[in-house]
Amino acid sequence: MEWPHDPDGEEGSEGRRKYGHAILAKKIDEDEDFPLSGEEYVSAYGDHPVRIDYETVVSVADIFEHVEETEFADFPEFHQALGEALREADLWPYRLQHA
Repeated sequence: MEWPHDPDGEEGSEGRRKYGHAILAKKIDEDEDFPLSGEEYVSAYGDHPVRIDYETVVSVADIFEHVEETEFADFPEFHQALGEALREADLWPYRLQHA
């Protein structure tokens, strides 16, 4: 896929130092952007790359296909919804083992 910027550059995952939630979170200002519309977020960043792990890069829009909420009241709500979406889409590289 042709990305608007290098997924591992300073606008992306900062040379592979940041993944998943960190990439999505750095695009918002917690004090100024809430309540946040999912539609506006995808409109602004939908074609941006998100590195999931060392070999997987998807777009913001791909992740938001799995987000049920349309608006987020605050950062914790945004973060939780995206975590659920990443797990639902099988884009979460870590699995919890229940005893």
